[in-house]
Amino acid sequence: MVDYSKWKNIEISDDEDDTHPNIDTPSLFRWRHQARVERMAEMDHEKDEFKKKRQSYQARLMDVKERISKKDGNEEALKKELEKIEAEGKELDRIENDMLKKEKKTPWNVDTISKPGFEKTVINKKAGRKPDENLSEEEREQRMKQFVKENEKLCKQYGMLRKYDDSKRFLQEHLHLVGEETANYLVIWSINLEMEEKHELMAHVAHQCICMQYILELAKQLDVDPRACVASFFSKIQHCQPEYRAQFDSEIEGFKGRIQKRAQEKIQEAIAQAEEEERKERLGPGGLDPADVFESLPDELKACFESRDVELLQKTIAAMPVDVAKLHMKRCVDSGLWVPNAADLEGDKKEDDDSDDAAGGEEKTDDAKSESAAKEEPIYTGVSTEDVD
Repeated sequence: MVDYSKWKNIEISDDEDDTHPNIDTPSLFRWRHQARVERMAEMDHEKDEFKKKRQSYQARLMDVKERISKKDGNEEALKKELEKIEAEGKELDRIENDMLKKEKKTPWNVDTISKPGFEKTVINKKAGRKPDENLSEEEREQRMKQFVKENEKLCKQYGMLRKYDDSKRFLQEHLHLVGEETANYLVIWSINLEMEEKHELMAHVAHQCICMQYILELAKQLDVDPRACVASFFSKIQHCQPEYRAQFDSEIEGFKGRIQKRAQEKIQEAIAQAEEEERKERLGPGGLDPADVFESLPDELKACFESRDVELLQKTIAAMPVDVAKLHMKRCVDSGLWVPNAADLEGDKKEDDDSDDAAGGEEKTDDAKSESAAKEEPIYTGVSTEDVD
């Protein structure tokens, strides 16, 4: 059975009993409170004095024993001093027992009836937040790359977890993941998943990312290390008020919206970059884009290039003003639409091939004949309307 007898020895509060009408009640309450405070202060003073005596006794006892072991001084005198100190220790033990009995018999009051379960909370026992490091952008990027290289597998494992208890246990087992680097990795992963049109998986990873960001925000508010806030966050999110849950869900939806927007932007950037690289690859010797130059030509010149009719091109150029013709042809050369003296270059190439065949004692092949026929073809890059589109 439960022993309730200890609850009988409780001192009533300083202001909870009835007093005679002729007594100044407020003054009585003040006197009672002052007397109780003085009694408690006297007991604390006795404890402090006893603690000092105990420390002095321990120091002298160790000193005498050390001197006896080293035979430093008169051994007989040291032994007598040791007996005296030990007797003093027995007296201190008796005084301590009396103090404990006296304290046990002292009635409980409003200040001693209960005590906090912890002198400090678990969070406050953790190390404080690290100050922001003065790192350059390049150093931060390098640190992020190193973190991903070492922890990418663990980050993905955390991102795939679905239960709060599992996430809590996993982070407590891998506390080095609790930080900005993991949150940044999850953001990048979410964007990549959205670009790959893996919408459901992106939504799940986004949820895990928001959990990490909430932990970091909680650590910032409490000014503690984020690792100390893992248990606090998951306990709070599992037993939170509807308002807190609504705010949390709203933050997730907003985050997913930002991820979708950023994914579309990156897709457009990738398309633009691919088009730019393709444009650079087709630039002519003068640095002009053949597609742009072709579109800027008059219709009659466009028809010449589309039909690949050199004779028609020559007639069209001859019919145009000299300045205009020179401008258009220069732009065609700079863009690679027209290659000047290409027939001579092809002829030189054919002669080299023929000399090689003669040195080897071989006759002309069908390929050589076809190259000779190609000499008569118009010499310009084959830019058609389909390529322009």
